[in-house]
Amino acid sequence: MEKFEIDILGCGSATPTTRHNPSSQIINVRDKLFMIDCGEGTQLQLRRSKLRFGRLTQIFISHLHGDHCFGLIGLISTLGLLGRTGDLVIHSVAGLEEILRPGIDFFCKDHPFQVRIQTFNPQKSEIIYEDRSVTVQTIPLKHRVPCAGFLFREKQKEAHLITDLIKFYNIPVKELAKIKQGADFITAEGNVIPNARLTAPAEPARSYAYCSDTAYNEKIIPVIEGVDMLYHEATFTNSDAVRARQTGHSTAHQAAEIAKRANVKKLMLGHFSARYPDNQVLLSEAKEIFGNTILANEGLREKL
Repeated sequence: MEKFEIDILGCGSATPTTRHNPSSQIINVRDKLFMIDCGEGTQLQLRRSKLRFGRLTQIFISHLHGDHCFGLIGLISTLGLLGRTGDLVIHSVAGLEEILRPGIDFFCKDHPFQVRIQTFNPQKSEIIYEDRSVTVQTIPLKHRVPCAGFLFREKQKEAHLITDLIKFYNIPVKELAKIKQGADFITAEGNVIPNARLTAPAEPARSYAYCSDTAYNEKIIPVIEGVDMLYHEATFTNSDAVRARQTGHSTAHQAAEIAKRANVKKLMLGHFSARYPDNQVLLSEAKEIFGNTILANEGLREKL
């Protein structure tokens, strides 16, 4: 099975600590790297991950709070120093162009690649990126500023050919593509060989949803229904639910409730407040509602 991995580069909230960096992660789909958010220090974390900088072509910024985008100018500068030539595309809510472009023009004006910023509407769910392997869809979130999460869906692969039967029926090479796509095979004598006899089902397509930063928001449930993994912010414990509501964040209890109601397969908690010296209290709170829950942590690589 080809790669679909989540690498956590940072999972803290606004204030960096000795335990957590600000938000950033890499989604590795079939060796293509996609970055979600780029908090301060992200390029150092990316170096530690041993992932290849050159395979990063798309960055998705959920919203314009510093702990989600302060690392962009440093990362862009480093990509230039490493000799990058291919364009870098940053998907963001409106406003990033005005913030980032002066820094690029001042510090990175001689770089041999272009940074293209593409805006999306955070108030509606739509596909903002697509290639042969994956689609990326926005998830409208509920925060103090315009904010969206991202849903990565792997495209379903074609069925696997059963080699022995392909040889047995002496099927021409020109017919194989159609059989992979579901066609039956008709022999020279007019006999129909059912597709189900010639193929085996491909592995199920995988999916990953990123929901940070957001207050408890039931409207996202239909969008993320049944995903293989949900990353949902859990900035606070339930004892700080009032603070969570005031700041547009969620508790671990609320994150687990969303996971349960959306029938996701696995929940990863992140965006931890610095006020908790031990994140296990968040994990315990979530597991009371949704058992298959884990904590994000810098250096964690989760395979789907």
